Amino acid sequence: MLPENERTRHRRLRDQGSRVRADLDAILAAGFVCHVGVVVDGTPLVVPTVYGCDAGTLYFHGSVASRSLVAGVADEVCVTVTHVDGLVLARSLFEHGVNYRSAMVFGVPRAVTDPEEKLEGLRILSEHSAPGQWDYARRPSKKELAATVLLALSLDEASVKIRVGPPDDGDGPDVALGLWAGVLPLETRWGALQADPVLPAGIEPPEHLVRLSGDGR
Repeated sequence: MLPENERTRHRRLRDQGSRVRADLDAILAAGFVCHVGVVVDGTPLVVPTVYGCDAGTLYFHGSVASRSLVAGVADEVCVTVTHVDGLVLARSLFEHGVNYRSAMVFGVPRAVTDPEEKLEGLRILSEHSAPGQWDYARRPSKKELAATVLLALSLDEASVKIRVGPPDDGDGPDVALGLWAGVLPLETRWGALQADPVLPAGIEPPEHLVRLSGDGR
C-alpha cells in the first residue's frame, strides 16, 4: 500500500482515490510523458519531459541548459502523470466529468552523477517509451551524457486517483429530461511508422518498432 500523509491524503472525491501500489505502477507504465512542477526564483513552473521507472524510482531528464530542471534539483517537486480515458456526459452540465487515471509523486529529486547509474537510468527511460530501441540505436556519447541532466525521484510518496464508469445522475431528477447520457471513450494508440524523408532505400524499420506501431496490427 502507498503510505498516507498530509500531501497524499485524498480530501476530495475520496472514492476515486487509491492507495494500491499496483495502480501507481500501472499508471506510470501506461505513459512516458510527465509534468514536473518546480518553483524557480519564486516562480512556479510546470515542465513536460519524458520519464522511465524501475521498481522504486522515477527517472526524468533534460538538458543542462534547462534552467528549471537544474535549479529545481535541490527543492521539492511534484511530478504528475495523467491519462484521459473518456468524457463523462451527463444529463446536466454540472454532472459532466472525465474518466481518468492520475498519479502525483512528491519529493526532492537527486541528480544522477555516477556514470554507470546515469547510463542505466537513461536505458530505463528509453526502454520505457520504445522497448528495444536502446539496443538498436547508437548509445549516448560522453559529450552527450555531459549535456544531459538525469534526475531520480523515489516513488515512496505518491497520490493516485482513478475515475471510471458512467455519469452519477442516473438516479436523479434529471432522468426525466429524456436526454442521452453516457461515456465518450478516448483511446490512444501508435500510428503507422513514417520514415525519415532522407532515409536511404532498403533500410527497413526494426521489428520492435513495427510491433509497437500501427503497422504491426
